[in-house]
Amino acid sequence: MTRQRCFGTGDPLYEAYHDEEWGHPAPDSPDERELFERIALEGFQSGLSWITVLRKRPRFREVFHDFAPAAVAAFDESDIERLLGDPGIVRNRLKIEATISNAKAMLAMHERGERLAEVIAAHTPPPRGRAPERDEVAVQTPESAELSRSLKKLGFRFVGPTTAYATMQAVGAVDDHVVGCWLAQR
Repeated sequence: MTRQRCFGTGDPLYEAYHDEEWGHPAPDSPDERELFERIALEGFQSGLSWITVLRKRPRFREVFHDFAPAAVAAFDESDIERLLGDPGIVRNRLKIEATISNAKAMLAMHERGERLAEVIAAHTPPPRGRAPERDEVAVQTPESAELSRSLKKLGFRFVGPTTAYATMQAVGAVDDHVVGCWLAQR
């Protein structure tokens, strides 16, 4: 029997992402690398299909040192040039530079005792109480617009309201598993 999904049915990689990761909180770690990875990859996805980024994720993890913020923050122009020449990732200078800048912003937050998870949680809307219909799933919300503004004030880049909302979906801050999905309102 085929499970009904919001997206991804028919591609094993996409199915696994939907079933095991999307909508689940990022594992907590002192450096918040998993959360950093998710926000970075959502930025790389901007203008592309998510499956494109998902298929490139192993290489992204390799070249961005598993998204360890301190390692990424230390990247310089030679690293940017190396990344621009790597066909295994999305080769976009602005997105690469934003990822490095975001790592620096995250380190600055941590030095002040702030956590990215707390910033996202502060902008999380109350639960709907029911699974949404497909046409009720937004691409951005007032909360994601406010999250975007907050992240930009903290020094983050490439985190517009749509990217902020996609991050909120990815980490389960909002539950957008739609009616009929086997994970809806689990």
